Amino acid sequence: MKIYLSLVLWFLSGCGYAVAANVGFDQSILYGDSDRPLKVSVWYPSKDVFPTEKIAENRAFVGTNVVRIGTPLAGKFPLVVISHGYRGSWRNQNWLATTLVQDGYVVAALDHPGTTSFDHAPDDAAKWWARPQDMSRLLDWLLSKADFKRFIDPTNITAIGHSLGGWTVMSLAGAKVDIEQLSAECLPSPNSRVCGLRSELGLFDDKPLSVTSLRDERVKRVVSLDLGLARSFSKPSLKILPVPTLILAAGVDIGDLPQTEESGFLAKYIPKHHREYIVYPDATHFSFMQLCKPGAVELIEEEEPGDGIVCQDGNWRTRDELHQAMYRDIIQFIQAS
Repeated sequence: MKIYLSLVLWFLSGCGYAVAANVGFDQSILYGDSDRPLKVSVWYPSKDVFPTEKIAENRAFVGTNVVRIGTPLAGKFPLVVISHGYRGSWRNQNWLATTLVQDGYVVAALDHPGTTSFDHAPDDAAKWWARPQDMSRLLDWLLSKADFKRFIDPTNITAIGHSLGGWTVMSLAGAKVDIEQLSAECLPSPNSRVCGLRSELGLFDDKPLSVTSLRDERVKRVVSLDLGLARSFSKPSLKILPVPTLILAAGVDIGDLPQTEESGFLAKYIPKHHREYIVYPDATHFSFMQLCKPGAVELIEEEEPGDGIVCQDGNWRTRDELHQAMYRDIIQFIQAS
C-alpha cells in the first residue's frame, strides 16, 4: 500500500497536479560573498510522514506540523518566495507556506537583517535596497546551490510579501523607488507607520545605488499583502510594471495604514489588465499573519503593551476563515497567471 501511494504521488507531481503532500522543512544560513548573512527557511513536499514537529509555535501563536529535514518528493514544483513585514519574521506567513506545500509548491522565506523581530540593527535597516537584493540572493541559492534545486521549476516563481515585504516584492517586480515623490506624498499626511519610517529605512536621501534596477526577471508574478510605503514607487514604473500583480488589502484600518493610500495607490497606477485588487472588508493589517491562540491578546499586552493589536481582526470572519479566503484568491491568481 505504501509503495502504491508513493507511485501515485510521484505520478501526480510529475504531471504538474496539486498533491496533498506532507510538509518537509529545513533551515540554513546564507553567507556567500556578503557580510549580510540571511537565515532561510524552506518548506517542501516530503516523502516522509514522520517524525513530525511543530514549528512557529509559542504561547501566543499557532504553529504547523512539519517533517524536519524530510526526503523531498520526486518532481519539479513551482517555487514561492516570501518576504516578511517590518520587524516580522518567517514565522508570520508559516500558515501560508504550509498550505502551499500541501498543494504542491516549494516555499522559501528569509529574515531580513535589521527589520526582523529579533534584529533591529540600524545600519542594516537603513539599507532599503538590500531587502529586494536579499530575495534575489535567496533565488540564486535555491536555483544553483541548494539541495532542493532539482525539485524546483525555475520557470514558475512567485514572490509574496506582507507589509514591508509587499513593498519588497514589488521592487522585484520592477517598481522603482522615488524618494522625492515619497517626501512630497508625506507632506500632507505624515503618518508615523509609513512616513515615520523613512529615516530608519534610509528613504530620506536620494543616494545613488550600485545597481540601476532591483527587478528580478526570474519572478513571474507577485502578491502584495496589505503593503506599506506604496507611495514611494514612481508612478511611471507602476504604469509599465512587467509582471502580473495580485494586490490584497485589509479594509479595517487599525492605525495609520489606510488601504486607499497604500494598496489603493498600486491599484490606481498599475493597469487593470495587469493586476487584481481585492479588499477584505473585515480584515486588519495583521490578519495576514499567523493564527492567535485564545488569550493571546492579554498575554502579548502583558509583555509588550500595545502589541496585542496583532491578534485583532474585524467583526465578521475569524482569522482562520480569512486565511481560507486569502488562500483561495492567492492560489487562483498563481494558477491563472
